Amino acid sequence: MKLKHLLVPIACILIAGCTPSVQPQPQPAPGGDDGLDGLATSTILRAMTVHTDKSCYAPGETVTFTSDREQSVAVRYWHLGEVIEQQILPDSRSWTWTAPATDFRGYYVELVGKTSEGEIKTVGSTAVDVSSDWTRFPRYGFLTAFGDIPASKMESVLANLRNYHINGLQYYDWLYDHHHPLAGTPAKPDSEWPSLIGTTVQLSTVKGYIEKAHTLGIASMWYDLCYGALSWAADDGVDEKWYAFKDKNHSRKDFHELNAPFRSSIYLVDPGNAAWLDYFAARADEVYDVFPFDGFHIDQLGNRGSLYRYDGSQINMPEGYGKFISAMKKAQPGKKLAFNAVSRFGQSSIAAAPTDFLYNEVWTTAYSEIKTILDENRRLAPGKNTVMAAYMNYKQKGKFNTASVLLADAVMFALGGSHLELGEHMLCNEYFPDASMEMDVDLKKALPAYYDFLTGYENLLRDGAEPAKVNVSASGVNAAEYGPVKGSVNYYVTKVGERTVVHLLNFSDAAHLDWRDDGRTQKEPSLKEAFTVSVRSAREVKRVWVASPDIDGGVPRDAKWKASGLSIAVDVPSLKYWTMIVIE
Repeated sequence: MKLKHLLVPIACILIAGCTPSVQPQPQPAPGGDDGLDGLATSTILRAMTVHTDKSCYAPGETVTFTSDREQSVAVRYWHLGEVIEQQILPDSRSWTWTAPATDFRGYYVELVGKTSEGEIKTVGSTAVDVSSDWTRFPRYGFLTAFGDIPASKMESVLANLRNYHINGLQYYDWLYDHHHPLAGTPAKPDSEWPSLIGTTVQLSTVKGYIEKAHTLGIASMWYDLCYGALSWAADDGVDEKWYAFKDKNHSRKDFHELNAPFRSSIYLVDPGNAAWLDYFAARADEVYDVFPFDGFHIDQLGNRGSLYRYDGSQINMPEGYGKFISAMKKAQPGKKLAFNAVSRFGQSSIAAAPTDFLYNEVWTTAYSEIKTILDENRRLAPGKNTVMAAYMNYKQKGKFNTASVLLADAVMFALGGSHLELGEHMLCNEYFPDASMEMDVDLKKALPAYYDFLTGYENLLRDGAEPAKVNVSASGVNAAEYGPVKGSVNYYVTKVGERTVVHLLNFSDAAHLDWRDDGRTQKEPSLKEAFTVSVRSAREVKRVWVASPDIDGGVPRDAKWKASGLSIAVDVPSLKYWTMIVIE
């Protein structure tokens, strides 16, 4: 978007270091009276960043904002297209706001300035999640390194993740042995130990991350398999009869082969074996005795084919997953649980068990798979939201393709999911410590607005949104219902209470329909401007507004529209990757 005024660029130097620069644009006065007569004017409005002090807040909690402001600004607090409060800010880079008392709501925070001509323009934005339980709207990240890390480095990593509103972290490869995750005993835990791959893990670092994350409103989940045992597990009390075997004569254990520098291959036990469940629940208790983790992120290795118990009976793995989850929740009912449905394997049992949200590691790379997963999860567990571990530009080196990352996130978020992709770096494959790829400058600038959007509009995206069959057409662009369809603007429609939400996703210039984009050939979509979308509506329409993470950082804007019979025609100002139309 071209600027009418000079903007001073803001450097974004780390993966979650800042909210992208927001280009000042004229803003309509809410309700016809902006109430900002006392706002001082500026000859040149400078785009600015603004951050919150936490990722998530309890109802009524104080929110502290910090900006890099150098001019007089006002703040507007929005909820679903309505300004609920606004004020001219004092001459300070920090200020506070008392979060509303209603639980499980997302808010947009907009900074505005006034030109010398008296126009009110957006100069910055962020979002606030007010939720007493982070798993209601999980925005999941990860940590992978737990060696001798200075406190300042841990604080920097967590601050970056906070700026993306990440509210839960998976602690990957932190443990000692899969079958015995705590090194030492609860009474005398080891001060350091080797991870599975042999890197050093320090007790003080793991504890330090958990404690520092809690101060930022970020929960911590310890990682382990539901059925992993290392080659010396018998020394720690794992019985031969608990294992999963490739044959009915218990002569060949199933195992995941790992070579040096890994300390051992991983052998599989029956996750539903009653003795194993008792054994592992005791090991989990030991973890919680030492570490103030908020819950357990449980992993599997996908469909292993036919496996058998020691007595020759066949193992029903998905059933075993459900038993494992239930046993962990019974042992520690106050702790959160997530379980990885690798390629959707076992998802029915996982969803029915007491998991707190759903987690899918996605290996089918067609864009249609994203919708398949989210539709299935809504059907299996309507009250649970979904996180997708989906590894962009798989196993490449160098820079991520900004176009493929933003388009994939737009689709995942618009369809009701979230994306596990951010930690100390952005994920490029299933081995989380691999940092061989990095964001380019454009992605660093653009991505934070997508997480603001996911957070600020959580009540439209992830709070009971149901897919709806609504007649939609367009004038000025080629439009098609989400499939997706290459060469067109795809629309995806949901109903959220009394609102109809139309998501426009720009596949007009898509090189292919593979979200992972291993070859990094996905093309940046061309900007679509000033076109019309017609939506059938049998009910009286009171208001229409639009928002996009690609425009003004996602702040809502009233749209021009007109009714014609049973349809309304909405003027869409622009579409880059994703624009959302809300019909009330």
